[in-house]
Amino acid sequence: MGSSVSLAAAPPPPVAPPPALPVGLAQVLPQKAEEKGDGKAAPEKVDWLDLPCPVPYEELQREALMSLKPELFEGLRFDFMKMLNQRFALSHSVYMGSMEVPSQSSDVIKVPSSHYEFGANFLDPKLMLIGRVLTDGRMNARVKCDLTDNLALKIHAQLTNEPHFSQGMFQFDYKGKDYRSQFQIGNNAFYGANYIQSVSPHLSLGGEIFWIGHQRKSGVGFAGRYNTDKMVATAQVASTGIVGLSYVQKVSEKVSLASDFMYNQMSRDVTSTFGYDYILRQCRLRGKIDTNGVVGALLEERLNMGVTLLLSAEIDHGKKDYKFGFGLTVGE
Repeated sequence: MGSSVSLAAAPPPPVAPPPALPVGLAQVLPQKAEEKGDGKAAPEKVDWLDLPCPVPYEELQREALMSLKPELFEGLRFDFMKMLNQRFALSHSVYMGSMEVPSQSSDVIKVPSSHYEFGANFLDPKLMLIGRVLTDGRMNARVKCDLTDNLALKIHAQLTNEPHFSQGMFQFDYKGKDYRSQFQIGNNAFYGANYIQSVSPHLSLGGEIFWIGHQRKSGVGFAGRYNTDKMVATAQVASTGIVGLSYVQKVSEKVSLASDFMYNQMSRDVTSTFGYDYILRQCRLRGKIDTNGVVGALLEERLNMGVTLLLSAEIDHGKKDYKFGFGLTVGE
């Protein structure tokens, strides 16, 4: 019929283009396979003029010490802290246990010991004051003052009733862009200095020197630290004959394994220690064992908000020395 229209002769309708993606969404969507290249990740470029700042020299082994040197104690311990305001707090601590006394024999001799400790803390972003007074006559004080954004002053003091046993130390810490330095001066004509420098994104090297004028002794030490997201390895050597190595492996966010090796050339003493640090939702368990046969563990269990139970144990079968402790920490 003349009025009919042939569908075969009609041109196909135009295809609408796909809608444009928003700019923000286009940036986060993965690229196509042909736009990714050969699939190999490009090597990370290192900016040698923008290296990270290393940890302080005296804290090179801080991850290993958390597992290998837990704060073990013997007897009963009770700690209470009260926050008076955002910057000022008071603390009370009671300890009842025993202490070891020097002996000519290999046997361990202990005598009962107890004390009460009163503390006051002042915490400010640029000033920290911590003081402790014990019933046995000892007094401890710590001061940290940020003189500038890069320079800090630290003061450590311990006063006792016994003559020639009081100690004092002044430290000046300077934090650079990729290095740290420290100068120390203390009683007995003690002078010391250390410096640590980042030489790569994961490696830092440093050294220290000290002089004790009262004893006419001096020493030089060198150290290195290599750390990644999963491990930390350190090495230290000093002219006093001390060689120390440590290694920490972060198995997961909650589990860490640590080991260290210590050699003393003067006494020909060699000790290796293995430890662990296990953090759970309500508790933290740390333990260690060394080549001398000493086994220790510390459990910190959070019973409630601001209440923590402490259980400590250390066994030395060689010296027949057994230490068990029970503690409770209460604080806001």
